[in-house]
Amino acid sequence: MNERIGYMLSAEEHSAPDLVRNAMRAEEAGFGAALISDHYHPWTELQGNSAFVWSVIGAISQVTEQLRLGTGVTCPTMRIHPAIIAQAAATAATMMPGRFFFGVGAGENLNEHVLGEVWPPPPIRLEMLEEAVEVIRLLWQGGVQSHRGRHYVVDDARIYNLPEELPPIIVSAGGPAATRLAGGIGDGLIATSPDGEQMEIFRTNGGSVKPAYGKLTVSWAKSEREARLIAHRQWPNEAMGSYKLDLRLPEDFEEVAVLVSEEDVAHEVLCSPDPAQHAAAIKEYHDAGFDVVFVHQVGPDQEGFIRFYERHVLPAFDSFAAVAVGGAKNAV
Repeated sequence: MNERIGYMLSAEEHSAPDLVRNAMRAEEAGFGAALISDHYHPWTELQGNSAFVWSVIGAISQVTEQLRLGTGVTCPTMRIHPAIIAQAAATAATMMPGRFFFGVGAGENLNEHVLGEVWPPPPIRLEMLEEAVEVIRLLWQGGVQSHRGRHYVVDDARIYNLPEELPPIIVSAGGPAATRLAGGIGDGLIATSPDGEQMEIFRTNGGSVKPAYGKLTVSWAKSEREARLIAHRQWPNEAMGSYKLDLRLPEDFEEVAVLVSEEDVAHEVLCSPDPAQHAAAIKEYHDAGFDVVFVHQVGPDQEGFIRFYERHVLPAFDSFAAVAVGGAKNAV
């Protein structure tokens, strides 16, 4: 299995049963890891799905044997209290010993407004994330724990089912402030571009020996033209920048999507049937210092994409030394 290339399970585009089947197929094809998104809503109505990720993780744990799996990413601050997420992630890790990692981030209004909470500005979101991770790690120590913080209260809580090996907490980051936070509180970084400057910020702020995971969005089809059409139709949110963090509903994304051109999306999404271009895009992440690259195939044809990578892309990286996904200890 190729531990340096992972597969993205897009819960916004595929039903829970399909996600489980896709995870099985990815392991069979030789992907060493998978990242599964954690949303309450899809970005657009056309994407059309948003299963409860923890149920899907439980199913995947029972039908795979080697595939490492992590959330990409969970927001542990508003929609679900960090004490509950701490229990969920701990349970997932008991079902996938040594194979589960916990990706967290500051979230998007699209998902986090659903309980009626006010969507806070970025500095407060990062403050909440930092405290949430503190709560999670406290509960993972075992025993009865309490916490009284600015954002969260935990009163005599105990998680009874803890794994022998705690899952690493991998922090998603975009801008410099979030990247510095990831280096300080996380066991690794998740990023969406092969940005050497971001990697330097991470490495110099506590992440020097921690793994970095990249996410590459692609649209594979039989022709570049078809790939571009699919990407523009299915994944316009990729070209909306940080503006999308504040939108509330799929309908809001669809209103913005009419302003997004096919060229805009193709600039952000690799639209190509050429294996050399896919290999080059992955190598760009590796060259920037990322340990693992998770590839997200936009659109319904996951089997065609997996077969394409199985035959033409993964073999090109077989000579790379394996880097285990799963925690800081593996990167030391």
